[in-house]
Amino acid sequence: MATTEQTAEGGPSEMDRHDRPLLSVVIPAYNEIGTIADILRLVLDEPTEKEVVVVDDGSTDGTAEEVEKFANRGVRLVQHERNQGKGAALSTGFAAAEGRIIMVQDADLEYDPEHYAALMAPLLGDRADVVYGSRFLGGPHRVLYFWHFLANRMLTFWSNLWSNTNLSDMETGYKVFRREVVAELALKQKGFGVEPELTQKIARGDWRIFEVPISYYGRTYEEGKKIGLKDALWAFWCVVRYAVAD
Repeated sequence: MATTEQTAEGGPSEMDRHDRPLLSVVIPAYNEIGTIADILRLVLDEPTEKEVVVVDDGSTDGTAEEVEKFANRGVRLVQHERNQGKGAALSTGFAAAEGRIIMVQDADLEYDPEHYAALMAPLLGDRADVVYGSRFLGGPHRVLYFWHFLANRMLTFWSNLWSNTNLSDMETGYKVFRREVVAELALKQKGFGVEPELTQKIARGDWRIFEVPISYYGRTYEEGKKIGLKDALWAFWCVVRYAVAD
């Protein structure tokens, strides 16, 4: 277990304030009626003490109504009146989260909550401030698109080049933070550009970053995948944008 940290005033840090839940799981969701109930069941059944915050990003397919069915299990729903993008949903979710550790969980079934304990371990052991779950460190994964794999590798290389880091998976959906880190990020990207923005700002902040292997069950476009070529090209620009200036 981590030793108790102290603030400049001598009191307990955010990680050690036990009036907060240990973990906040922030789930951005946009038109995920086909998977939202299943992922919520998996998240809630995972044994870690947690709160769950779902940010419905202007869905039109009944996603919000499906989430409301889990209110009796403590799931909180925050809604955007219109679709704004993943980055906007994360900003809203981070502001609403009350946990000492804050984790991003996608609303589809590509990422498995069975990894929560491994993802949190470096934080609880005071070895990291941020943990990325890497799809490229040996965990089982569904075989899918070559060009997506290549784009991920190129984006991660480009991000590492500008941030002087050696991540294996910058675009991973599993990112976990100490509360203090999230409080300093001030995200500006509304869409998928939030992934390189997060990484560059974390690297510039000299936070300790760890990676752990995760399994990955990617989905096809027919199954609801949303990210595309335009998002990848924008991500290359966002790397440079947030590497050199806020």
